[in-house]
Amino acid sequence: MSDSAFTLDDLRRVLLESAGAEEGVDLGEDILDTNFGDLGYESLALLETGGRIERGWNIMLDDADLDDSTTPRALIEAVNTHLTTQTV
Repeated sequence: MSDSAFTLDDLRRVLLESAGAEEGVDLGEDILDTNFGDLGYESLALLETGGRIERGWNIMLDDADLDDSTTPRALIEAVNTHLTTQTV
């Protein structure tokens, strides 16, 4: 997808592509610090999301990246850490 920073808009798009949206959840709201469980995304949906991020941004996320990232902010930070530490 891109060599630039991974953004909340990127995450929103990937979440919708991989698992859709829970009825009654508006991903357009300020969701940065909302737990994924509260947004309707459980472990299987996050695994799919992680796979799409890996393929789209050409990175490898550790299991801990997904396990420890309980909010969109934490996952975005983990992805951006991988993007900035890649050697070109």
